[in-house]
This record gives sequence, C-alpha cells and structure tokens, in this order.
Amino acid sequence: MRLGDFQHRAKNTLGMTPHPISRVINAERIVLLGWSRAILLQLAHPLVAAGVAEHSTFREGRLAAAVRLHHTVRAMLALTFGDERSRTAAVEGIKAIHRRVHGHLPSAAGTFPAGTWYSAEDPELVLWVHATLLDSVPMIYDLTVAPLAVGDRDAYCAQAAPLAVDLGARDADVPRTWRALQDYLSAMYGSGRIAVSGQAREIASAVVAPPLAFVLGPVTWANRLVTEGLLPPAVRSGYGAAWNEDRERALRRTIAAIRRLRRWTPPALALWPEARSRQ
Repeated sequence: MRLGDFQHRAKNTLGMTPHPISRVINAERIVLLGWSRAILLQLAHPLVAAGVAEHSTFREGRLAAAVRLHHTVRAMLALTFGDERSRTAAVEGIKAIHRRVHGHLPSAAGTFPAGTWYSAEDPELVLWVHATLLDSVPMIYDLTVAPLAVGDRDAYCAQAAPLAVDLGARDADVPRTWRALQDYLSAMYGSGRIAVSGQAREIASAVVAPPLAFVLGPVTWANRLVTEGLLPPAVRSGYGAAWNEDRERALRRTIAAIRRLRRWTPPALALWPEARSRQ
C-alpha cells in the first residue's frame, strides 16, 4: 500500500483531516527501530539520564524490560489510535509516572553541576523527550517504508504538538514544523546541555540489546547498528560507539534489506492491530 493510498483511505473511512500522517507513521511496527535512537538521545541529556537511572526498571532484567516495552507500546497506541477516554487515561498515566521522578544529579555532566535538581515534570525535559521522538520516528519511516515530503514532516510535528503540551511542555516552545524542530535540536546540541554521562552509558546497553536479545541475534545486531548509525556523531562518540566506513556500508545495506522486507510484508504483520482496525 502506497503512502498516498493509506492517507486517502484514512480520510474517507475515518472522517479525519486530509493528512493524518501521525496515524500513517505510527501504524508501522518497524518504526520501533526509531525508539532506540530516541531513547539514547533522551539519555544524552544528563538530567533525563539521572531520572531514568534512579527511577526506572531499565536494569532490572529482561522480564522488567519486556513489561516496560509492552506498557510503552500500549500507551503509544492509545494516544494515536484510541478514543478520547483511552487517550486521556494514557496521558494521565504518563503524568503520574512523571510526578514520581525527581531528584538531584549525582555528578557533574555537560553544563550541569553535581546536585542540579531534576524533575520529569520540567517543561524543558518534556520538550527534549518529545523532540527526540519527533525526529527519530519519521526518520525510520522515511528510510524503511516510504519517503516523506516536507509537508508530511510538518504535519507530523503539528499533530504531535498537543500531546507535548498535555504532558507539560510550554505551548510556545513546542515545534509545529520540521524546520522549527531542527532549529531546536541544533540549539540543544550546541548548548552544551547534551552530554552523555556515565549514567547514560550504563543504561545504553539495555536499549541497544533489548529483551530476549540472546534469542533475536540478527534483530539485535540490526537494532544496534541502525540505532548507533543514525545518532549524531558527537552523541554516538559520547556513548563510545566505534564507527568507520565498514559500519557505514553495513548500515546502508541493512536499511536497504529492511526496506525490501517491509515492501513484501503483509499489513497483518507490518501494522499494529489498532491501526488496521481504523483503516
């Protein structure tokens, strides 16, 4: 199914806007590949890394990681495809978690001195987390499913903006266009606030080697290669990920293989059930 066909069907069947690109993109299971990149970018902010290290189950074993991933996927599906009641419940669930996450940075990192207060309710941290997903998920879709025009990317940003505001970001700060998003990311990278801390490096292995990694050998290898390969070079270097021409060629071949695989994958496997039910 071509991108335009999916959008046309969504418009006529769902009575939605003419360009429901957020549902088109989030319908794809393959965009989970973008989550790993987004999480490593999120952790590259020392205050986010501290919150995750001290309040998350990232390092509590495969079962805890699998449960966490399941809940995260269910929340994403509710936010994208659910009715108003399920969407509200998902937002409130995320906000309840955020209220419990606060503390002090244990050691200096980037521009932040030791002892800096952090809170998951901080509008600036909510915005950073939002922006990393806004950048990473369409990137994977564009590389593996179908090319995205600038208008598609602008629409994705605009459609995601209300959620960022609902979760605590300042309305005026939330990017509604792709250009605004890239300007924000560039400013953050140049600010010194994005610096991979020791806590981030400790957690990163749980991201690039997800639950059941020992069983899903090739999948784990591809996830790590794609995640590290698509990171900004400075962030990738901060995680200590080696990169060279051989790995760059492997990245291009892997993305091409994923793209071919997706082309021949039936919707019953490629799309989330919640997305198929709304077509």
